[in-house]
Amino acid sequence: MSCQLCGAAEAWDHAVAPREDVVALCATCAAGLAGEVTDGPHWTCLNEAIWSPEPAVQVLAYRLLRALNTAWATDVLDIAYLEPEVLSWAEAGMDEASTPHRDSNGAILAQGDSVVLIKDLPVKGAGFTAKRGTAVRNISLVPDNAGQIEGRVDGQRIVILTQFVRKS
Repeated sequence: MSCQLCGAAEAWDHAVAPREDVVALCATCAAGLAGEVTDGPHWTCLNEAIWSPEPAVQVLAYRLLRALNTAWATDVLDIAYLEPEVLSWAEAGMDEASTPHRDSNGAILAQGDSVVLIKDLPVKGAGFTAKRGTAVRNISLVPDNAGQIEGRVDGQRIVILTQFVRKS
């Protein structure tokens, strides 16, 4: 039996929570689902796995791509389409803390992305207004709040609501 995500020769059955569907996974893919995933050549297999005809494989690929939080993984998630039922299954098995940061257009934001302000924003405590059209480079994601990012505007590090930015 081979891994249904990467095609590795040795694989074992893995249940896809919260359902009882089973997918064959290699040790590397199973470890990625169990803990922190770091970017590496192994995960390029997710480019194809997200398009699998098997919903359970799509769910696991979606979860791993979300956990990677890199530019290429975000790009794959932006173009991937999951049926609404499959998407809700994929999100149901994830931690609430791993909810992605999305801009005003729904694009997923990643650490280090650049965004543009879509509205003039008064900055509390700093005494200035961040003007619409201002580019904010190298953003940081607020880990416990998917509605907030941090970035530098006019030399000040500020918290910005994601609903007022678009990915550039």
